[in-house]
Amino acid sequence: MTPSQFITEPARRIPVLLEADVVVVGGGTTGPIAAIAAARQGRKVVLIERFGSLGGNLVLGLNTKPSGALVGGLPLEIWNLARSMGGAGDDYMAVVKTGGVKIASPCDPETMKILITRLCADAGVQILFETVVSEPLLDAGAVAGVVVESKGGRQFIRAKVVIDCSADADVAARAGAPFVMGTGGEEAVMQPVSMYFTMDRVDIARLAEWARTTDDVPARAIPDTVEGLAYGLWLTGFNRSLRKFQEDTGIRLQRDNITLKTADGRMYVNATRVMGVDVFSPVEFTNAVLECYRQIEGVARFLRECIPGFENAKIEQIAPVLGVRETRHILGDYILSGEDSLGGRTFEDSIAADASALDIHDPKGADVDFQGLRPYEIPYRCLLPQKVEQLLVAGRCISADHAAHARSRNMPACMASGQAAGIAAAVAIERGVTVRNAPVAEIQARLRTLGMPLFAHEVKGAVTEAA
Repeated sequence: MTPSQFITEPARRIPVLLEADVVVVGGGTTGPIAAIAAARQGRKVVLIERFGSLGGNLVLGLNTKPSGALVGGLPLEIWNLARSMGGAGDDYMAVVKTGGVKIASPCDPETMKILITRLCADAGVQILFETVVSEPLLDAGAVAGVVVESKGGRQFIRAKVVIDCSADADVAARAGAPFVMGTGGEEAVMQPVSMYFTMDRVDIARLAEWARTTDDVPARAIPDTVEGLAYGLWLTGFNRSLRKFQEDTGIRLQRDNITLKTADGRMYVNATRVMGVDVFSPVEFTNAVLECYRQIEGVARFLRECIPGFENAKIEQIAPVLGVRETRHILGDYILSGEDSLGGRTFEDSIAADASALDIHDPKGADVDFQGLRPYEIPYRCLLPQKVEQLLVAGRCISADHAAHARSRNMPACMASGQAAGIAAAVAIERGVTVRNAPVAEIQARLRTLGMPLFAHEVKGAVTEAA
């Protein structure tokens, strides 16, 4: 850029809004778990969220469902509470090409939105809605707090530990931590973005009966009872029908398949795709939203015209946020590899055994690869960015390569890493050490008191192999 493309912002003094033990940046799927975990350990916690509710892609993004089993700890506690409120169903075993994969049922987004917020408040977490983190402040290489922007102006929140749950490693990157984008290198590519939507007036029973008889929906979970259809119908495929629809109408859609699922009797549709989007460019981000809208219209028409049960259906709600699957991966003290994520490797410093499915939306446009694989382990070192102190990273931007990210980006893994980060922050503060030097054995012991399995062999029944 030439000098004329810059402006000079004058220096200014900004007020200190709050002081906390732990600041958690991002109130999506990961951040609230981290905040609750730290607060329940007696820490003063501030949770900063740019929207007006918690839950992120889980609720605002209408995703509703972890792609895998919730095996313990706070994530399972929250899901069980949602079930007790009628806001989630039973786990189910979905049939996929590799056999079966256990999946926690979808949740009702509005129930979950209220539940997560209440649990944070009950734990003593100070939530700041409609607040954006501008940058971290460093003191001798350690993060000392964050600068925020809100309707109240530009302010500072001091912290002993910051947990970056922004999904895009925004705090880590601005603090100078090294990272890679997507696959890494000059020609880096990332999994595509998409946008969920819901449809009402769907005859779900008719759809389920048709799905039992077709070979065009190879990946599926179809409940045996009408009651089970409320939360238990999951269908992925429709490839042949989609191709014919596009040939007949000339409408071009970007995905080879569609995933349908129910939550509280409502139909959720995952069917859009935009590749090659730089989500850090507001222009490209906006263009991706517009393209998703175009595709949503086409998919809704396809479903009405081609799929039994959708004859009278219409679009009910479109997610107000774009679903971003991949951006930055921090370079941590350990980089989880694709081979690691296939299971079989044990880490002494594991802070979670994860049973998420392998879920790859190919950056070049190939069909979605969704498989159930044996559980794997996430080392604590993946939460520790290089070159920056007093900062933990949790969620889909942990230190993992592009291949491992196909599992570690999923909600069970994100929630598990958030839980571990919250516990680790509390332990480090209590012991008067940096998070990098926090005693891992003590972190693990506290995670065990939450009922969280730490090693892959402790998780049973997450997958079954194809015959």
